[in-house]
Amino acid sequence: MNIDIIFAVIFYILLFLFYLFNKNKFEVKGKVLFIYRTKFGIKLMDRIAKKLRIFLTPLSYLSILVGFAGMAFILFVLLRGTFDLLFVPNAQPALAPVLPGVKVPGLPDLSFWHWIITIFIVALIHEFSHGIFARLYKLNVKSSGILALGPILGAFVEPDEEKMKKVPKKEQLAILSAGAFSNIVLAILVFLIVSFVSAPLQEKLMDFKGIEVNSLNPGFPAEKAALPVPFIISSINNKELNNLEDFISATDKIKPNQKLILGTDKGIFNLITTKNPDNNSKGFIGISNLAVKNELKQSINPFFGKAILWFLRLVFWLFVVNLGIGLFNLLPLGPVDGGRMFLVLSSVIFKEERKAQRVWSAVSLFLLMVIFINLLPYLIKFFRFILTPFLG
Repeated sequence: MNIDIIFAVIFYILLFLFYLFNKNKFEVKGKVLFIYRTKFGIKLMDRIAKKLRIFLTPLSYLSILVGFAGMAFILFVLLRGTFDLLFVPNAQPALAPVLPGVKVPGLPDLSFWHWIITIFIVALIHEFSHGIFARLYKLNVKSSGILALGPILGAFVEPDEEKMKKVPKKEQLAILSAGAFSNIVLAILVFLIVSFVSAPLQEKLMDFKGIEVNSLNPGFPAEKAALPVPFIISSINNKELNNLEDFISATDKIKPNQKLILGTDKGIFNLITTKNPDNNSKGFIGISNLAVKNELKQSINPFFGKAILWFLRLVFWLFVVNLGIGLFNLLPLGPVDGGRMFLVLSSVIFKEERKAQRVWSAVSLFLLMVIFINLLPYLIKFFRFILTPFLG
């Protein structure tokens, strides 16, 4: 059985026991949403809002600006990606769920503990930022806490919603945009850590072994040559690959109708390239879902090396999830932050509340359909992953 599934079962058993012993403190909605309210962090939010008021007030304007810029960006990426998914052969979905067992092209595998820890940190920072900006504008924060929507965990901060509707629009937008803004800022900081600390450190710990190929594009040379997936490319045209840059340099020079010799861990394969669907001047063999394959250096203590790599993987996922959740929350969709920002903006533009609500509902319904189209392939993979132990 997959070790991640074992960890997940143990974790959710402990979580269920916590629920049973504290059942009277939970609010359950629709038998799938479990809310555990506390006063955790509220005093700290208040202190930060008071002490950093001079800094936070101008920052609120930047938060709103980044919020709407992020909304436009993620909306464009989602719509463009959905169009490609529907009409361009072999296109990948524009969205991917961050879930253990769901393989996302270009990203490493996500373990259960990396997922839990990352989601907890991202949600905590997101919701804490909402609380700080709410207190900045003297808006009461009634509670904070954790929630679970089925197996998916999250955090929340609960400001006084009735009073929030009465504060100026600018202040509403600042409070609503604060969570996504903090995630994007943290993603940038973590990216710098990944670039200047994690990547060099990993290079010192690991030996490059090649590029792992996990899928082939139907109808292209790699599939016609019956390359056994997965396989690792160690050389191209007899030139050994010593790092990722070697692979990029070698593949960038490939032309259409060129003979290609691939050295792999499964043997030597000869191919004739075809035209790249996106650029006719480039050669194409039809490999996808690539990953850098590394092994721990023999001179490194295995336990120490694996512990460091585990932590570096956590840092990487902090970047990916912070950026992904930050941008996703800015979509003009229903109850998420971006949807509520869009509703506030619509009420300013259309003046009439009922008309703003209709526009907001129509946009939300359309985006739900678009998101479902993009997530369907991954949801199928996720349920297969969950059911694997039972299906044999």
